[in-house]
Amino acid sequence: MRYTILSLWFAVATFAQIKAPSDEASLRNGHTLYQFHCSFCHGKGDDGMAANLVSPNLVHAPTDSSLVNIIRNGIGGTDMPPALGMTDEEMLQVAGYVRSLGRTAQTSIPGDKAKGRALYNGKGGCAGCHMVGGSGGRMGPDLSQIGAMRSPSNLRTSIVEPNAAIVGGWTMAHLTLKSASKVSGIRLNEDNFYISLRDGKGKIQTIAKADATKIDRDITKSSMPSYEKVFTPEEMTDLIAYLFSLRGAM
Repeated sequence: MRYTILSLWFAVATFAQIKAPSDEASLRNGHTLYQFHCSFCHGKGDDGMAANLVSPNLVHAPTDSSLVNIIRNGIGGTDMPPALGMTDEEMLQVAGYVRSLGRTAQTSIPGDKAKGRALYNGKGGCAGCHMVGGSGGRMGPDLSQIGAMRSPSNLRTSIVEPNAAIVGGWTMAHLTLKSASKVSGIRLNEDNFYISLRDGKGKIQTIAKADATKIDRDITKSSMPSYEKVFTPEEMTDLIAYLFSLRGAM
C-alpha cells in the first residue's frame, strides 16, 4: 500500500513540486543507492567521467522534481540512462543525497582564471572550436556552462585525454566520395540514405550515401587533440580555473 500511494503521488508529480528528503536516514540510504547505481559514472560526484554533481545549481535539474525525473527517465541523447530497479522512494532518497553534495560544493579552486581565459583564447586556440556566451566555433561542445557540468578533475581529463569519454553527438565521420574527394566533419545526423556533417569551417553538408565509396565513423576517437604537452602544469591549472568558472546565466 505504501508504494502504491507513492506511485500515485509520483504520477501527478509533473504538476506538483517534489521535495527531496534531507533527514539523516534518507541521506544515508540515498548514499548507499548512489554508490550502487550512480558512482560508476559520477564517482564521488565531482571526480567521475559524467556530470559534476557537487554543485548547488545543476544545469539539467534546477528543481527537485526535475532531478527525480532525470533519475527516473535519464536524459535523451546522452549517456545518462533511466534508473533501473529503484522504487519511487529510493529515487527520492538518491535525489536528496545528490542535493546534499551541492550543499558542500567547492566554491574555489587553484589557478588564475584571468590567465586561464587568456590561454583559452590564445595559446590553446580553444575558441576556434568551442563557444562561450555565443562567441566562438561550433566544432566542439558549447562550454558556456561547463563549470556547472564538469568537475575540475573531469575537465583536466578531457583536456589531457579527450578520448577517455566522447561527448554524445560530437563524433567524427570521414567520407571518401566517388569523385575521389574526401569530406570530414562532426556527424550531425544520419539515416539509410544521407549523412549530414559540419565541416571544419562550420558549414553543414548533407551527402547522399550513394555518392560515397567509404564512410568511416570515429565513435571512439575525439576530434579534439590532447593538450597535455601544450600547457605547462601551471597553465593547465589556470585554464581549468577559467573553465570551472563558466556557469552561464545561472
